[in-house]
Amino acid sequence: MTFKDWIRRKVFRLYRKSVTAEHELTYLFWECTLRCNLNCLHCGSDCLKKSSVPDMPLADFVHALEGIRKKNPFKNMTVCITGGEPLLRGDLERAGAAIRRLGFNWCIVSNGLLMTESRFSSLVRSGLGGMSLSIDGLEGEHNRLRNNSASFAAVVNAIDLCVAQHEKNPKLFLFDVITCVHSGNISVLPELRDFLIGKGVKAWRLFSIFPNGRAAKNDLALSPSEYMKFMDFIVETRSYRDKVGRSIHASYSCEGYLGDYELKVRDFFFFCRGGINIGSIMCDGSISACLSVRSSAFVQGNIYKDDFMDVWNSRFDNMRNRSWAKVGKCAVCRNWKWCEGNGLHLHKDDKSECSHCNLEMLSQIGG
Repeated sequence: MTFKDWIRRKVFRLYRKSVTAEHELTYLFWECTLRCNLNCLHCGSDCLKKSSVPDMPLADFVHALEGIRKKNPFKNMTVCITGGEPLLRGDLERAGAAIRRLGFNWCIVSNGLLMTESRFSSLVRSGLGGMSLSIDGLEGEHNRLRNNSASFAAVVNAIDLCVAQHEKNPKLFLFDVITCVHSGNISVLPELRDFLIGKGVKAWRLFSIFPNGRAAKNDLALSPSEYMKFMDFIVETRSYRDKVGRSIHASYSCEGYLGDYELKVRDFFFFCRGGINIGSIMCDGSISACLSVRSSAFVQGNIYKDDFMDVWNSRFDNMRNRSWAKVGKCAVCRNWKWCEGNGLHLHKDDKSECSHCNLEMLSQIGG
C-alpha cells in the first residue's frame, strides 16, 4: 500500500465514522412478497411460488412509510420494492403512487419474467424512477440458473424497455443490470459484456454468490483462482471499449474488503451500510437492514408493534458498532480497520465471524 493509498483509506475511515454516527436513512427496501415465479438455484431468500408468509397489505406499508416521512430528516429517501418477485403483485402502481405522494423516489428489483410493455408503461406513469434487472449469463447459463427456459427472453425484453425509457429521460429513470457470477458462468462474462453493451446498458453490478437460502444447497461458489479472474475481469471492463468505442460501467457488489482491488473494481471503498443508511421492512413486518441480511439477530423490531423511525434511531447497535465481529480470524487480521468483518449478510448472527473472507481468497493465490 502506497502512502497515498493509506491517506485515502484514513480519510475514508473518518468519513465512515461520521456517516455511521449520523445514520441517515437514505434507502429503504420493502420486501412486498416472498412469492416468486422462478425457482433460481442461487436464491438467497429461498422464495417459492407459494409462500407461508402472506404478502404485506399495501395499507400497512404505507402507514409505516407515513411515519418515516414525519421523522426522517432525509427527505430524498429512495424506496426499493423487492421480493420475491414484486411484479406478482397487482397493486404496485398504487404503491408507487403512494410513495411519490409522500415525496420519496421508488424503484423495483425484478427478474423481468412478467414485464410487458403495457405493465412497464403503467409503472412509469405511477412514478417508477428506476429498475434493477437480473441477467446471469447468455441464454443457456441464465435459463439454467433460473430454472426456466423463457427467463432469458423475458429479461432481455425488460432490458429493452428500460434502455428506451432511460434514453428518453436519463435523469428521471435510472436502471442497471445485476449479474451473479459463479463457476458455471464466469467463462461467458466477456460475451455477456458485449451483449449488454450492444443492448445499450450503461451500468452493470456484479456479485459473487454467497451461501444463503437456496444457494447454500447448491455448489455455486467461485474457487480462489476463479475469484481473482473475476476481479481482473471487472478491472479490465472498467476501461474496456468495444469495436465501435462503446463501454459499460461495471462495479463489484458491497460484499467485502478487497485489499489492492479496492477502487479498481468499485467506485468507493468497501462500506457495509446495512443499518447505517440502509433499512428494510420485511414481508412479515420485521425491521432490519438490507434484505441480504436474513439472520434474526439483526432484526430490530416490527412495524406491527413499533414505530420504524423510533427503532431506527434507538436500536441497530449491532450494525453501527461492528466490534462484535472481531472474532476468530478477524481478531488477528491487520486489515480489520478497513473491513470490520465484511458484509453483515456473511454472518449467521452477531456473535460469529464471517462465513468467508474475500481478501483471504485472493491472498491464497498471491492477490
